[in-house]
Amino acid sequence: MESPFERYHTRPGAFDELLGDGQTPNRDWELVKSAIESMGVDELKRRTLECEESFKARGITFSLGGQERTFPLDPVPRIVSADEWSHVEAGLVQRMRAIEAFLDDIYGAGEVIRDQIVPRRLVVGSTQFSRRSVGIANPNGVRVTVAGLDLVRDENGKLCVLEDNLRTPSGISYVLENRRAMTRILPELFESYEIEPVSDYPSRLLSALLAQAPPGTADPMVVLLTPGVYNAAYFEHSFLARQMGVPLVEGRDLFCRGNHVFVRTTGGDLKVDVIYRRIDDDYLDPLHFRHDSMLGVPGVLNAARANNVVIANSVGNGVADDKLLYSYVPDLIDYYLHEKPILPNIETYRLEDPDMTNYVLANLEKLVLKPVDASGGKGIVIGQSATEAELKAVTGQILENPRGWIAQRLVNFSTLPTVVGSTLAPRHVDLRPFIVTSPEGQWVVPGGLTRVALPEGSMIVNSSQGGGSKDTWVMARRQVSRVAVRHDYSKLDALADLSSLAPIANHNTGAGADQ
Repeated sequence: MESPFERYHTRPGAFDELLGDGQTPNRDWELVKSAIESMGVDELKRRTLECEESFKARGITFSLGGQERTFPLDPVPRIVSADEWSHVEAGLVQRMRAIEAFLDDIYGAGEVIRDQIVPRRLVVGSTQFSRRSVGIANPNGVRVTVAGLDLVRDENGKLCVLEDNLRTPSGISYVLENRRAMTRILPELFESYEIEPVSDYPSRLLSALLAQAPPGTADPMVVLLTPGVYNAAYFEHSFLARQMGVPLVEGRDLFCRGNHVFVRTTGGDLKVDVIYRRIDDDYLDPLHFRHDSMLGVPGVLNAARANNVVIANSVGNGVADDKLLYSYVPDLIDYYLHEKPILPNIETYRLEDPDMTNYVLANLEKLVLKPVDASGGKGIVIGQSATEAELKAVTGQILENPRGWIAQRLVNFSTLPTVVGSTLAPRHVDLRPFIVTSPEGQWVVPGGLTRVALPEGSMIVNSSQGGGSKDTWVMARRQVSRVAVRHDYSKLDALADLSSLAPIANHNTGAGADQ
């Protein structure tokens, strides 16, 4: 029987993570390669389909084009060496320290603007800058409890930061569920490889949320605020609430009184100390943002300003994942930390400069055009594959609003072996690691979510655009320590009839969609 790797090849211009620059597989892949060769691709697909049916039965789906579907799991894992992961981890922690300092600064003293490191117009001109949040500081110094930074490996095999997601990043539930599925698809490999676990995430997140409670809180009450069952990421919201042992609530379950937040229960009203929100800023508080929002909690921003409740992630974080601000992050690392960036950015063009705009418009076919405040791959124009009409339209939008766009050089994302039919073929991938920040510092999930563009040649990996995912295996090099957070939520038995504790469904709504 011919090996499914026999005809596997690299894609021109892309770094392949199995073969590298040559034709000899990376040594870390030897056991994976042998296991797949021994069972064959068809058996691998059969095991994967069984897991996908389990996903459907358990409601692990999202809405695409009005239809419920699973986020396709490709059974060939991504392998990251311990040494490389140490480098990545250090770079992610460094970047988050600088971003935290920046957010604290612009909503406080504003020294970064006074020192002319970042132009004032960039900050106040961002659609994600929240003037209503100026002066609101988390008493425990954390603004980005959960971040999801997107990394890509360039043509030389070097990992670079593609963008920062600091508002309500999603996808961690797939990291946890994919690992669970892979223990059923390739159980023999978990006996052979020492792989860093990802199962600590709910405990780490809960620990970080508890640590951010207002000072003097003896037994903090944490809730997870969801837009409801019609949100595309509702499975993740309900999954995390169950894993952490905290109530899953909708806006209608909470109310404010005397600048405090309470949750209604059959046993009476209980004070809430920390809200892990998965609702966009615009929908969070109808007193301050969209007055027609039925998803948020009137007055919750006043309670946060009074330091009576902590909102995680903080309101206004989106200014730091504005794609124009992204181009300044290396400067922020130097300014706040006096260090050189460990993980580089992709070369980015700021279109507020007329000369830069002229260059970009003359070289559209070589570049990627991105709206600065979009997420989930929305609005991106890849010059080399765009139609003449698309290029004409984006040219008009850039000329009308240069601040609203950036351009980046087109990076050929690295490739990984992916099941296509009855064989393996290279497909482009990115990586979204998740970073949890607490008052004690940052913790990075080992690996994160590898997203794969399934159509041949495509580099659009977003699930909303038809992408899939892979399990990411970080090779262990040390004794792994697990975190166990013990918290007594027995007093919340009365929450069983909360309106938001509905059967898991997963439909799409634009309001409050995660990144």
